[in-house]
Amino acid sequence: MNVSSQENYNLVESGATADGESPKSLLTLSDAVALIVGIVIGAGIFQTPRLVAAQAGSNLAVLVFWFAGGLVSLVGALCYAELATAYPNVGGVYYYLKRSFGREIAFLFAWARMTVIQTGSIALLAFVFGDYASQIWSLGEFSSSIYAACAIVILTALNILGLQQGKWTQNWLSMAKVLGLLLVIVLGLTAIPNSTSVLPTEPASSGNWGLAMVFVLLSYGGWNEAAYISAEMHNKQRNIVRSLLWSIGIITAIYLLINLAYLKGLGLSNMAESEAVAADLMRAIAGEPGALFISLLIAVSTLGAMNATIFTGARTNYALAQDFSLFRFMGRWEQRHSTPIQAFLLQVAIALALVLLGTITRGGFETMVDYTAPIFWLFFLLSGVSLFVLRIREPETLRPFSVPFYPLTPLLFCASCVYLLYSSLAYTGQGAIVGVVVVAAGIPLLFWNRYYQGKI
Repeated sequence: MNVSSQENYNLVESGATADGESPKSLLTLSDAVALIVGIVIGAGIFQTPRLVAAQAGSNLAVLVFWFAGGLVSLVGALCYAELATAYPNVGGVYYYLKRSFGREIAFLFAWARMTVIQTGSIALLAFVFGDYASQIWSLGEFSSSIYAACAIVILTALNILGLQQGKWTQNWLSMAKVLGLLLVIVLGLTAIPNSTSVLPTEPASSGNWGLAMVFVLLSYGGWNEAAYISAEMHNKQRNIVRSLLWSIGIITAIYLLINLAYLKGLGLSNMAESEAVAADLMRAIAGEPGALFISLLIAVSTLGAMNATIFTGARTNYALAQDFSLFRFMGRWEQRHSTPIQAFLLQVAIALALVLLGTITRGGFETMVDYTAPIFWLFFLLSGVSLFVLRIREPETLRPFSVPFYPLTPLLFCASCVYLLYSSLAYTGQGAIVGVVVVAAGIPLLFWNRYYQGKI
């Protein structure tokens, strides 16, 4: 390693602010795995399997789709592993885009993540939590929204209290979620459902395999959040790669096994027609107590995903504040608790506003999916392109991990992003337009910061 490469790596790794404050390396490999697993295994695995089954046509096709989703995620993770180990910065993708395309594109990404991608995901998960919590104990007409808002506030407060509180909350929620899913898998594979509950397995397919992969890849989304904790991990050069590989391996295994349990317990036709496939499986095995159990499991699962999304989302807001004076109030890192408190406060305010939007439109979960999906895949694509740009522009940068089979691997990742971007635009409704408008609203702020503050 030459001196300039080492100096560049140390500068990137520090992530220090102008006043010398910076994130500390307090996260272990197990913390990172719990965070990634907690984000990815959220509400999707309880909702999308029936949609995939409706497109598949056979039990084997269902399992092939979910295995293929793991492979595609692995391809993306290898690309992110190179970026995160070469540029371990608290800003994650924001930092990669800034080095690749300049501050303007990076600003639009951070603005989109702050107002659409991350906060929309928090609100989306909060609505799922509210829906299932309301099945256990209803609070009236707006029960789902009340639960959603309370969950966002409580989990944000835990993360504001400090990194240790946030990561231990995540570790316990992820552990409870995985153990609960394993219990469902064991019961689904070993118990004999009521004979009247399961109809003969018949193909129930419209034959749209491409659409099936859209649903699968949406359920795998979230592993990329490892980029936002890279600056806070012990032994970054090794643990970033290991955390991604371990997480995706665990997630793929769980997804394959839970779908196998659904198929064995319900059959393909019942699985495709079910509105709540996990609840129907447990109801077939254990009656209404089983359905109640799965409601509790889904509530815990969404809380885990919410907590991890809240944890990582504030990191981008903090990084944005380092470069743009308009958001400088979010740029303070509280050393005592090792958290960016102001960034958390703005994030919770926007997320609560989106809960209100979902309540007014009465769309809830569906509104938030439409709102976030196209913007997410657009910037996911740009992050893949940034790997090519940085390889060309900064060849001397130390890369502790290099993506194998370059350039084929990142090209495959970018092609997947293009397909998902197209699909998200083709299959979403008016919420997508609202998301695009909100992101576009960041452009005047960018010019305001440039011409009137002179900080860009």
